[in-house]
Amino acid sequence: MVLGRTLGVALVGLTGHVVDVEAHLAPSLPAFTLVGLPDASLTESRDRVRAAVTSSGMAWPNRRITVNLSPATLPKSGSSFDLAIAVATLAGAETIGGAGPHGTVHLGELGLDGRVRPVRGVLPAVAAAVAAGRCRVVVAEANVAEARLVPGAEVVGARSLAEVAASYGAEVAVPTLPAVDPEPVQDRMRPATLDLADVMGQDDARACLEVAAAGSHHLLLVGPPGTGKTMLAARLPGLLPDLSEADAVEVTAVHSVAGAFDPREGLLRRPPFEDPHHTATPASVIGGGSGVPRPGAASRAHRGVLFLDEAPEFSTAVLQTLRQPLEHGELVLHRAAGTARYPARFQLVLAANPCPCGQAVGKGLACTCRSEQRRRYFGKLSGPLLDRVDLQVELGPARSGSAAGESTAQVAARVLAAREAQAHRLVATPWRTNGEVPGGWLRDRLGPDRSLMGDLDRALDRGTLSLRGVDRVLRVAWTLADLEGRDAPGRSEVGQALLLRTRGNGA
Repeated sequence: MVLGRTLGVALVGLTGHVVDVEAHLAPSLPAFTLVGLPDASLTESRDRVRAAVTSSGMAWPNRRITVNLSPATLPKSGSSFDLAIAVATLAGAETIGGAGPHGTVHLGELGLDGRVRPVRGVLPAVAAAVAAGRCRVVVAEANVAEARLVPGAEVVGARSLAEVAASYGAEVAVPTLPAVDPEPVQDRMRPATLDLADVMGQDDARACLEVAAAGSHHLLLVGPPGTGKTMLAARLPGLLPDLSEADAVEVTAVHSVAGAFDPREGLLRRPPFEDPHHTATPASVIGGGSGVPRPGAASRAHRGVLFLDEAPEFSTAVLQTLRQPLEHGELVLHRAAGTARYPARFQLVLAANPCPCGQAVGKGLACTCRSEQRRRYFGKLSGPLLDRVDLQVELGPARSGSAAGESTAQVAARVLAAREAQAHRLVATPWRTNGEVPGGWLRDRLGPDRSLMGDLDRALDRGTLSLRGVDRVLRVAWTLADLEGRDAPGRSEVGQALLLRTRGNGA
């Protein structure tokens, strides 16, 4: 009996767990058993590993092989364990030295010809290994650039299993194989050339967009077709400041797990922008899939913008599942295969027509919809969902003769100054922007003058605002004060925030 050992990493959400990969070879009838709570894709690694070993010119041990992935109670999925299983098996068969691979993490999928193929989630996996004190990591050559983004990692790239085995002392010829190209990545970012100056007129909506960017507030844009709702939403990411180092690592890790990250460009430094089509399913927006759930558009928009164009056309299931991440900034996905946590602190931007035909503006004389159609259409945006949206603005028809407004660079400079003021005020707290701060904390800093709350108390008594709505009005009021360079909001800012919250119907 011989035992071979090495290490792998199991990802559950963004959390990586270092896994001991043990291969036990016993003199018995030849068999290959994989234990330790593997899923279907991981169970298939037995055939890939056997073919890769023989294709690399090494003898497959004709013994009873039992590979254990420990801890056995942790769900494990995917093909990233292929390389670790092969190395542990070869170490148990004494084809390679047993001491070398024992403390090294191996991440990679094996092709039937012995080549090492790239896998998703290398960045959070390597980060977990380094945090556990396992700094030496062997990955596919196509994953080297991504793995080296983790500080302190000693990364070794490999093209083939034979190359890895030879580095551990195996007497095997290393074939000259072409490297496996990384998976093509669809660019989910909006081009950086989108300028706010392209939006003609709509001064109120532009000002509202600036407030949303400055305080990280959620936004609803309502207006007839062609008024610039989509143009405004697409330009919001350009107003946001660059991601901090910690945020860049977290956002990049999410995109790595989702397979939407190109490591050749380094960490993602700009806020992401996600705009799923209105036919998207809850699993594609929130996350899901077979096995351990994968991140959806809401998590890929972490620290960026999630834009739902034609929001009432989305299914009710999609819209209602957004309520939890809007409140907590996190998605917890429970499935039979395990529970995954993904960060989802995004800015939600909803765009909607006032009715199915889109012409119910002003007196609505051009509208062809029946009253029940209007109610049913806008009723898809439920009260609990809209109660979590800080800013709600109505857009009127744009005029062709409107003068061009300020550019993205000009507005972004004011947004950055407001964000810096918030960072200074919140330096000793767990929050970063006004959009995250609870209302109690904000009320305590308004001072003893209760007259500031007069308009809000009256709106609360009339039922125009909920208690949550009062807190969100205060958040916007503080953002307005930050944009104006004031230390705290006054009655003017509170009144303006109330108008922005209620579309002019709550004063």
